[in-house]
Amino acid sequence: MPPAEAAATPVPFPLSRALLDAVLADRTSDRFVCELIWPRLGYELDGSGTWSAGPAAEASWRESFPTEPQFIAQRPPSVALTRSIPKQHKQLLKEQLGFGGYRIGELYPRRTRRATAVNWLLAHLAERGEPLPESGPLPELREQPADPVVGHPGDLPIS
Repeated sequence: MPPAEAAATPVPFPLSRALLDAVLADRTSDRFVCELIWPRLGYELDGSGTWSAGPAAEASWRESFPTEPQFIAQRPPSVALTRSIPKQHKQLLKEQLGFGGYRIGELYPRRTRRATAVNWLLAHLAERGEPLPESGPLPELREQPADPVVGHPGDLPIS
């Protein structure tokens, strides 16, 4: 395989209502959630398996987060993601998915940041005039983590 193909960024995982519901239900790893966003923001895989801001990434993202922003584990990237959602799309989570939020006992930074990620993905589709299919491919779904504060095995600690 030529080197350019080996380093090519894979096509982003297709979005669907079923997939976004799985993200909200904490049935995927935090990294998987980030991998839904990174290529859509213009990040590309480099030869070492790290996602780096590519030429398609907006300058603000390249400057603030030159490599894979951890939208679930770290607050600053999550805040930047929230701020990047156009005002007219801030309620898509409720409008398109009927998501009313988490209950008081379910309010953990990991879960609220997942909701932000899903809202950003919905806004990304809306900005492009793309529909959200009801179903599509799903990764291997995990059981909800026993400790939602810690997350799934392999998830980065929350800061």
